[in-house]
Amino acid sequence: MATSFPYRFCLRFIGWSVALSVTSCAGVKHHPSVAPYNDQVGERDEPSADYYVMPYGKLRKNDLGLWELYVEGDALQRGLTNGLLTKELLFKQESAFVSQIREFVPSPFRQWLLRGFLNFFNRRLADHVPTEYQAEIYGLSQAASATFNFVAPPYPRLLYYHGAHDIGHALQDLALVGCTSFAAWGSHTADGKLLIGRNFDFYAGDAFAREKIVAFINPDEGYKHAMVTWAGMVGAVSGMNEKGLTVTINAGKSNMPYQAKTPVALLTREILQYAATIDEAIRLAERREVFVSEAIMVGSAIDSKAVLIEVSPKKFGVYEVKNSSNALVCANHFQSEPYRSDKKNLRQVAESHSQYRFDRMQELLDSTPRLNPSSAAQILRNREGIGGKQLGYGNEKAINQLLAHHAVIFQPEDRLLWVSTAPYQLGAFVAYDLNTVFSRMDTLSADGVVDETRLRIPADTFRYSAAFSDYEAYRRQKRVLEKAVAAGTPLDTEVLRSFEQLNPAFWKTGYLLGEYYLRQGQYSEALRYYRMAADNEVTTLPDRQMIQKRIKKVERKL
Repeated sequence: MATSFPYRFCLRFIGWSVALSVTSCAGVKHHPSVAPYNDQVGERDEPSADYYVMPYGKLRKNDLGLWELYVEGDALQRGLTNGLLTKELLFKQESAFVSQIREFVPSPFRQWLLRGFLNFFNRRLADHVPTEYQAEIYGLSQAASATFNFVAPPYPRLLYYHGAHDIGHALQDLALVGCTSFAAWGSHTADGKLLIGRNFDFYAGDAFAREKIVAFINPDEGYKHAMVTWAGMVGAVSGMNEKGLTVTINAGKSNMPYQAKTPVALLTREILQYAATIDEAIRLAERREVFVSEAIMVGSAIDSKAVLIEVSPKKFGVYEVKNSSNALVCANHFQSEPYRSDKKNLRQVAESHSQYRFDRMQELLDSTPRLNPSSAAQILRNREGIGGKQLGYGNEKAINQLLAHHAVIFQPEDRLLWVSTAPYQLGAFVAYDLNTVFSRMDTLSADGVVDETRLRIPADTFRYSAAFSDYEAYRRQKRVLEKAVAAGTPLDTEVLRSFEQLNPAFWKTGYLLGEYYLRQGQYSEALRYYRMAADNEVTTLPDRQMIQKRIKKVERKL
């Protein structure tokens, strides 16, 4: 298949960046200043399987497969402790991430270009990262494997990873992030208290999402806080602090940036650690320069509501609903006044699946007037389209796209959070009470219970169904078919028929079969499947236009 215009543009930009990086010796220094911090953290002990202990932290795996991490101390102590506790998980995470990059960019030459691009693009990244988090990432990097030094040395490499979320959707609007979230309070919740739910639909391969961590951070400065994360990540994508302030992030439409600034996940970590109210969160966000567009949903127990802080390289806005509405929805477009006439934002609304998911979430909230954590989980797991329309499994128009890294539910006023377990957000939601969790961590043992077992939300019954088994088989066969299309390799008719039957309502099923038959020169079959794709709920306007072009192309050949 032909290389898309954005990808060609990215390659030219990367090549230009490499040339500049070679001549200018650009790049992040290998060692930030850590002199003010304590580097004595002791040794790691392993009293039993999947249970590790250090003077400033502990790590254990719970009965549902979530890793529970506790670290305390100054920035360097937290980073060093985190790294030593999670070093095996960090190796797995890096392996998965690098493997995914190689899948996106299989050419060794283009991988070399990409490394040069990262070096140039991130040349002033450290200037926009607080010294505290530089020290924490440096401490963490001491446990990173030399296996991946071909990407960059450990400290710059882990620093780069913190901007991967930003870079991924900025370079090519890659389909890595398509999150949906909501907040409800007052008349919209069963007890009138603030309730927040979000799906973090960041996908970097199945292996990347396998080892999730619920991290409990007790810093020497600022507020204690909890985050749903992964090894190697000190930024926050979903979290709540001891004051009941929450953060979640949703990507917006961005132009190609020419230089990294503050990664959004590090901005939200700063908010978690140092803000107790919405006003304090806004002031912190205004101080930082970002290099992509992002909506940060901030919920506050003190304020008893949630708002959206919408940031981009050139604009800053805050969106809140009137208290009579008592419900706030966020997808992947902006709603505040500075973005109402923004061309990129209007294009996102018109062409992407963001508005569709926004409308579907609003529909689900309206039909569930007295939300509680269990009904919030049902909404986050919803797989149908507007009006209950069948979208096919894996459609990005669904609230539940069956690819989420995690889902999380917050009840800030009670300091409760629920975290989903695998697969996707279909496993049980584990509940944690921040009023007690930090005191428990001091005496945590291998067989101890950190979460509130009585408050767990059961797994979705869909995960045990034949339909779910079919979807997992579909995902495996989809990769086989995509490789066959790219290589022009013929496949057995039974394989193709099986693929169609596994997920017939999803538009990509018909589209991929159409691509296969087009490549094989079987134009009548290609036309039939392209028309099948067009009859289903196609994800975006560009996708629908692409299908129509294929139909016209095949009709001309016939």
